[in-house]
Amino acid sequence: MSAPLADRIRPTEIDDMIGQRHLLGENCALRRIIESGDIPNMVFYGPPGIGKTTLAGIIAAKTNRRLHKLNGTTASTQDIKDIVGELGTFMAQNGILLYLDEIQYFTKKQQQTLLEYIENGKITLIASTTENPYFYVYSAILSRSTVFEFKPVPPEEVERGIKRAFDFMQDELNEKFEIEDGVLNQISVGCGGDVRKSINSVELCVMSCVPHDGVRAITLERARELSQRSAFRYDKDGEEHYDILSAFQKSLRGSDPDAAVHYLARLIEANDLPSICRRLMVCTCEDVGLAYPQLIPIVKACIDAAMMVGLPEARIPLADAVILVATAPKSNSAYSAINAALSDIHGGKVGSIPRQLQNKHCDGEDAAVKGQNYLYPHDYPRHYVKQQYLPDVLKDARYYEYGDNKNEQAAKAYWDNIKNG
Repeated sequence: MSAPLADRIRPTEIDDMIGQRHLLGENCALRRIIESGDIPNMVFYGPPGIGKTTLAGIIAAKTNRRLHKLNGTTASTQDIKDIVGELGTFMAQNGILLYLDEIQYFTKKQQQTLLEYIENGKITLIASTTENPYFYVYSAILSRSTVFEFKPVPPEEVERGIKRAFDFMQDELNEKFEIEDGVLNQISVGCGGDVRKSINSVELCVMSCVPHDGVRAITLERARELSQRSAFRYDKDGEEHYDILSAFQKSLRGSDPDAAVHYLARLIEANDLPSICRRLMVCTCEDVGLAYPQLIPIVKACIDAAMMVGLPEARIPLADAVILVATAPKSNSAYSAINAALSDIHGGKVGSIPRQLQNKHCDGEDAAVKGQNYLYPHDYPRHYVKQQYLPDVLKDARYYEYGDNKNEQAAKAYWDNIKNG
């Protein structure tokens, strides 16, 4: 079986790479490092299919080092020892460049095995990961490495690679392609910045179209069929999961209904109903809060309806709830109040409950003041009487500040009138 098209046309020169101009453009740091020939230990961080493996191969060729590739999902400590065994032999005269893909799956012990050899320079490590290295890579490895972030490739740059892939396959098959307008754009956009996926989509398009008289017609419909879901990247255990949830909640808080509905759609496409419901409820209470407290039961009803009918119909009540939350007035006064109160509790500011609030109705002989002396507010005009409710150590504490919205300002005006009247 032949290698995938993306491997067959893998670039061998930096200038042939698609994307990563922020790292590999003229006078950019990583390019200058590679051209110097003095390669440090590095961590390449970014989504799949955007050139991390390709660049490692180019670096090995440019520096005339023996390249070993390991994958963190399958490699063992013995694999590392076997590579170390080549040091000082004819096979590795200029040293070894170890490309360790998906390093986040290496255990701490396996990563520690590398330390001695990358520190003395006998092995140059280029590790790659699709997850945030500061969370998943052993700190001792990070302290000896330089982290470079690879980014999804813009569609206009991906199109260059797609065109090259079609040209390559025309020559390889010795056929002519008739490519319908919009095909290049559809693949480049549909593959979400993943160059490898876009090139492999080219191969699928070509191989799924039967030639007639030596001509293959590559239609937009076929390109759309093969790439329409490729742009979506979502892993419930990965960083992308938390990025989407964060964007969803921040869009709700930021009162942007269009962005909120967009991230809702991504979560629905991933069938992540529990995360949607939880974030919606949290945002309603935290960010809308007392500015529109009636929204809490409304959103809860939408969530109940969504859970009852299930997807795909659940998208309708969820969209209702999302747009309501995004367009509602906002107040985090209750959120701030409880956090301030908890901060005092955690700091040891507790104090004894005032005698008038306690649940006992007689005093011991040692009590300086006899009697509970609780003032029952309903016995007083307008159902209010001033008395101390907080412990002595906190009697002047203020946790709640009225929000500047219509609902809370109305409540403030009501109580200002009663308490100061």
